[in-house]
Amino acid sequence: PLPTPVLAFAIRHLGAAAGVEVTASHNPPRDNGYKVYLGWGYPRTESGGGSQIVPPADAEIAAEIAAITSLTTVPRPDTGWETLDDTVLDAYLARTDAVLAPGSPRTARTVYTAMHGVGRDTLLAAFARAGFPAPALVAEQADPDPDFPTVAFPNPEEPGAMDLAFAKARETNPDLIIANDPDADRCAVAVRDGEGADADWRMLRGDEVGALLATHLVARGATGTFAESIVSSSLLGRIAEKAGLPYEETLTGFKWIARVEGLRYGYEEALGYCVDPEGVRDKDGITAALLITELASQLKSEGRTLLDLLDDIAVEHGLHATDQLSVRVQDLSLIADAMRRLREQPPTRLAGLPITGSEDLTQGTDKLPPTDGLRYTLDGARVIVRPSGTEPKLKCYLEVVVPVASHADLPAAHVKATDLLTTIKHDLSAAAGI
Repeated sequence: PLPTPVLAFAIRHLGAAAGVEVTASHNPPRDNGYKVYLGWGYPRTESGGGSQIVPPADAEIAAEIAAITSLTTVPRPDTGWETLDDTVLDAYLARTDAVLAPGSPRTARTVYTAMHGVGRDTLLAAFARAGFPAPALVAEQADPDPDFPTVAFPNPEEPGAMDLAFAKARETNPDLIIANDPDADRCAVAVRDGEGADADWRMLRGDEVGALLATHLVARGATGTFAESIVSSSLLGRIAEKAGLPYEETLTGFKWIARVEGLRYGYEEALGYCVDPEGVRDKDGITAALLITELASQLKSEGRTLLDLLDDIAVEHGLHATDQLSVRVQDLSLIADAMRRLREQPPTRLAGLPITGSEDLTQGTDKLPPTDGLRYTLDGARVIVRPSGTEPKLKCYLEVVVPVASHADLPAAHVKATDLLTTIKHDLSAAAGI
């Protein structure tokens, strides 16, 4: 078995018409399914070649499946197909190595967990080819295991999923922790936070990693469009604007980000990063891991860390703090009830801040097609509420922006942002009845 990004790469590399990856991804094992890619893009656009399907292709494929009365009626040719050898994987690894800057530092030490998935061998090969130190493996999660025995949910964002990686890091003292989800299209990053005996490890939010990678690419002279989903931090727009680069927002999901014309970099707060869209028109947890480790190595050579760079970004663009209110349910009607309540009795204030703009995204906007979601704009804050497209969850995405004049102002800015996010979550939960 190979990671999803290798399939996405192979479609463009081979000029294939389509690709299918069977995977539970970061969901429980009973949720095993498959991801479908079309090589030419559909609707037919050059920018969408090799990306996941969007309407109307999804409905058309579903209709064809529904029309099949028996598997015995499906043609299964004995010829015209072949099992690929390692040349495609070798080509993918060469492509990942080419994403790094020639001669860049390759010294950062890592702990790595594959989260019981298929990322280990490909990531280790990519790190070895690039010249990074071999990652220290979380042995209990290193081998593919479809039962995901050490975690309730094999998603690095879920509480407890990273505990074994944190324990390994306390033993080995690396510069950062890297985690893939089971099909390795997502990349989680954790760093040491604090000094001396009080230091411990914390996960970086997807928006933080997204900003770090964007800043790294800008510093390397990247050109082209930066794009993200509407639920991701507005910080990317500020970074792109300061660099004089085009910027676009899309609906949630890389199937939309991948279709942005002239895409150079795209990310989504749920740990998904597309750093080489010409090679992989989807999120790629292997290549993203290489690029963030390159950045950590560069900062290490300067006596700095990823957290130091995040501080610099906050001083330059304002502290963009994000959080999420995520409610998992057994009864899906509870999600519909919450959305209906917010539509019929919308809040007028959150955390004492008046809501200055309210959008029902089912109507679409001048730039976005319709989707089931609500967007609230406040003075220095933003909230988006939507049902998850892959899990039985109601997801609320929160962002506050606190101006920062200097590094000395950062501690107070973090306290203010945390307080605002906590109160917004409380008020929003009450308004939604969850």
